[in-house]
Amino acid sequence: MKTYNGSCHCGAVKFEVDAELSYLERCTCSICSKKGALFVRVPPDQFRQTQGEDDLTLYQFNTELAKHLFCKRCGIHTFGHPRSAPELFLINVRCLDDFDLETEQYEVKLFDGRNWEASFKARQEAAERAE
Repeated sequence: MKTYNGSCHCGAVKFEVDAELSYLERCTCSICSKKGALFVRVPPDQFRQTQGEDDLTLYQFNTELAKHLFCKRCGIHTFGHPRSAPELFLINVRCLDDFDLETEQYEVKLFDGRNWEASFKARQEAAERAE
């Protein structure tokens, strides 16, 4: 596991995350498709916001379980909390300043967010079979 530094475009929001980035997730729900983010999930003890807590704004829709956090100044979605596990941090890997998507080795898994309920159920069933 490595520590990465992240920020929004204008630099008002900054954070650190301890993560293994060999597996990233791309979601096809309406908001994730439009913002084009790639994600990694981490527990709270692996995330530290170091600057800009007051510069974040919250956006929620549909079930209002997911929390999408954006910089008020530049509009970049840096991190949030996913609907499927609101206790976790969902990190937008594109906001990591020291992780180069062009040169790093990683796999991208697709989450069918357009069919969220069925996709989440299938994910849970797969996890249960793996146990």
